[in-house]
Amino acid sequence: MSLIPVRLYGDPVLRRQAAAVDEVDDDLGRLADDMIETMRASDGIGLAANQVGELRRILVVNFDLETGGEGATALINPEITARVGTMRSMEGCLSIPDVWDEVERQAEIAVTWTDPQGREQNAEAEGLHAAVVQHEIDHLNGVLFIDHLPAVKRMMLRSTLKQIARRAKERM
Repeated sequence: MSLIPVRLYGDPVLRRQAAAVDEVDDDLGRLADDMIETMRASDGIGLAANQVGELRRILVVNFDLETGGEGATALINPEITARVGTMRSMEGCLSIPDVWDEVERQAEIAVTWTDPQGREQNAEAEGLHAAVVQHEIDHLNGVLFIDHLPAVKRMMLRSTLKQIARRAKERM
């Protein structure tokens, strides 16, 4: 396993929609393992493939999605199949360091995905776990959590976001 550099705000790959995964193979399994290692090394609780420069529909979360307990889950081609209620979630992002704000999310979701062994899975998630899955699926669609903020808040972040974008350019 190896660490993969996390792309920062301003990198165009973060705004692109990831393509569906057609074949689950060993290469995809290695990517999932590397993403889990990268997420954990970055003290994250979720990471989408866009954030490591891969435009494939795969994300990882730092909890066992089926039990809500310890472990990590890799979700290939995840789809939210049900949404219930709303909540406010305090969110940050490995691609937008040091920026945190409240985002409105669904309080409970049902999600289906394929695991790295090619098996179809489904689970329900609520609270923080639901917010993390929604946040990461947004990434796969080229949407960042700051896009959910009111325009006034985004304007207040303009200077910080420009600084992060400059760092992203230096990395490219």
